[in-house]
Amino acid sequence: MKYRAILLFGAPGAGKGTQGKILGQIPNFIHFSCGDAFRNLRVDSPLGRVFIEYASKGQLVPDEPTIELWHNSIQGFIATGRFNPEADTLLLDGIPRNPRQVRLMQEMIDVKAIFNLYCSSQDKLITRLQRRALRENRLDDANVDTIRARLETYKRETRAVLECYEESIIHQIDSTQEPLHVLLDVLKTVARLPKPAVSDGSTVFMTKPA
Repeated sequence: MKYRAILLFGAPGAGKGTQGKILGQIPNFIHFSCGDAFRNLRVDSPLGRVFIEYASKGQLVPDEPTIELWHNSIQGFIATGRFNPEADTLLLDGIPRNPRQVRLMQEMIDVKAIFNLYCSSQDKLITRLQRRALRENRLDDANVDTIRARLETYKRETRAVLECYEESIIHQIDSTQEPLHVLLDVLKTVARLPKPAVSDGSTVFMTKPA
């Protein structure tokens, strides 16, 4: 079956992780941050070494190891009971990151909505990332050159992901607002989305949106 998913989209520093962590506390919503998954790997593991190599230069990790990490993580969520594909919605943060990843994942996820957290000020994004680097000791936010490389990578490779989906499911969210107001804008749309089908073992029915 395809996993029901919502994409949290936007440039580095736009606030995807902040919103994902909050929304992930709501029952039946499971937040997956691709960046966090890579950073939580052992640095001496094969995937950990790949992440360090690319992140230190502000580049994206190649598609195959990225999809492998995502798939293994989701299978782990299922095995431990954290994620129930029949009832839960994945909040995907940082994946898919380019059109090829969209194609590789199209048989695995059913994207119901995309929240594009946009910020027109690159200086504001840089400031946010530098503050986060100090707070969380994050290698990929360590210096301005690396940050600028990440933002250029986003413009060159990641932004095209939006062109792979129907415009009707893309929701523009002004991420220059206070995080609370960003959250309110997101929740207004989430509340209108159709609920997933629920099965009692014999009958399948669709719950109505709130």
